[in-house]
Amino acid sequence: QKRSVEQTSWGITTRSLGIMIMVHGDDKGLVLPPRVAPTQVVVIPIPAAKADPGEIESRCDALAAELSAAGVRVEVDKRNNYTPGWKYNWWEMKGVPIRIEVGPKDIAKGTCRVARRFDGVKQDCDQSNISSFVVAELDRIHDDMLEKATRERDEGIAKVTEWYQVMPLLNQRKLILAPWCESPESEAKIKAATKEASTAEFMQASTEEGAAPALTGAMKSLCIPLDQPPMEPGTKCFFTGQPAKRWCLF
Repeated sequence: QKRSVEQTSWGITTRSLGIMIMVHGDDKGLVLPPRVAPTQVVVIPIPAAKADPGEIESRCDALAAELSAAGVRVEVDKRNNYTPGWKYNWWEMKGVPIRIEVGPKDIAKGTCRVARRFDGVKQDCDQSNISSFVVAELDRIHDDMLEKATRERDEGIAKVTEWYQVMPLLNQRKLILAPWCESPESEAKIKAATKEASTAEFMQASTEEGAAPALTGAMKSLCIPLDQPPMEPGTKCFFTGQPAKRWCLF
């Protein structure tokens, strides 16, 4: 007996890359999580007019070698046709998590300046402790990025129980978490109703000077979260009024 193939697609490649760029990126460019960044650290020599550039670059190479031995993916930018400021901007656009700056004063003090791409925080570090400091800092950046992304995701979810609450929240670019009866018929009607409402609001907004752009799409179910909020006995579907089965994210 012939049957249709059962298959699914998790979109783990291009979709994951797109989400990473959208969630973490900023106006300066990419902001890459340390664990997936091809280059985790870039070391930038800062030459001075009266200093030996070879000495600075040699020290940068030594720091990079120490970091590499600790398992850090590191590059040294020795290009002499660009200024340090230009290099800062270049590597910020590429989203490298940590930038290390080494100049004559840093060599004299035995320190280096460490800058985080994620939030721009800068701090000085003893060169003798560079590997342990950077490894720990990469972990801290990972944790801070995850905390920020999780907080912003949670702030973008609105919990509703009534249909009239939906469109105003959609127009605020919120995700909708609602009790749902899970019937295919209701999902089709939800799509049609929100499409109709958003089209009407778009037409009205287009005639109002200075009005915010209105949505033009239809709301659809995204997933039924594994971590379900408590549901009181007798809870009704936010759309049909029938008994709700679970909370669904739209």
